[in-house]
Amino acid sequence: MTFDCADPHSQAAFWAQVFGTVVEDHSALVDRLVAEGRIPAEDRVEVGGRSAFRDVAACADPQGVEPRLFFQRVPEGKLVKNRVHLDIDVEEERKLAEVDRLTGLGARLVATAADRGPIAYVMQDPEGNEFCLH
Repeated sequence: MTFDCADPHSQAAFWAQVFGTVVEDHSALVDRLVAEGRIPAEDRVEVGGRSAFRDVAACADPQGVEPRLFFQRVPEGKLVKNRVHLDIDVEEERKLAEVDRLTGLGARLVATAADRGPIAYVMQDPEGNEFCLH
């Protein structure tokens, strides 16, 4: 799943914490592409002490269970509600604690809904992308 965003590296770090996954390490590839002249040096940045692509980042589950999320920098900001969003299953007795944890990471609770059974918490990530805890 791909997200348009303003800061791909902070988004990848946020979502890696949401799912308990890891930010992908592209440093060897980035360094090789710069050394071979296939991408300009200004397309490389340092993140966490490693080389990274300036405009993209990703997080993935090493076990392959959780989804791989890809983040790409775009010039425009988010203007309207997402047409697609993630639904994250959380055990009923853990939902409020998960809302608190994600809020502590930079998410924002925007609504609750119970029109289809159990309470769902509608949240936004640090750049305003909606997602739900079910």
